[in-house]
Amino acid sequence: MAGKGRRSAVRLTARGAIALSLVATLAGYVLTALLDVPHVVGAAFVLASLLGVLLVNRRELLSLVVTPPLVFFCATLFVELGRAFGSVSIVQSLALGLYTSLTRGAPWLFAGSAAVLGVAWRRGLRGNVRELREELKAGAEVQRPRQPFVPEPEGYFEPKVYGTPRGDD
Repeated sequence: MAGKGRRSAVRLTARGAIALSLVATLAGYVLTALLDVPHVVGAAFVLASLLGVLLVNRRELLSLVVTPPLVFFCATLFVELGRAFGSVSIVQSLALGLYTSLTRGAPWLFAGSAAVLGVAWRRGLRGNVRELREELKAGAEVQRPRQPFVPEPEGYFEPKVYGTPRGDD
């Protein structure tokens, strides 16, 4: 069965591919802390993102292609929040930690995002974009005609009193 037409039996939804990338990025942070190797986070992020885009269903490529920056930010925010809770100034520590980690991870983030976009384009992202445009165009043509503006009746915003008035006791 070896040949060009053979495909993987494993398929992921976009949510599954996003979860894979998030868990792998968090695991990269854990390995970085344990092994003190600086590029494990970035490599884990890029590899998981590529694996996700290769295994995702073709019809969900558009949903997946926009998420790598968000996944990387969420993983970094989670890790830096954990680190910040042990410091005196949580906000200052969180801001500095986010700045440092995102700056250090920027090349990996760009590389992972570009790789995901490239692979998704080859797998059929162009068709997904075309289908979305056609759906949006068809939806715009089907919309109801606009109703003319009808102002609210006079006194609409005046308070109303419900019930019966109380007697003076």
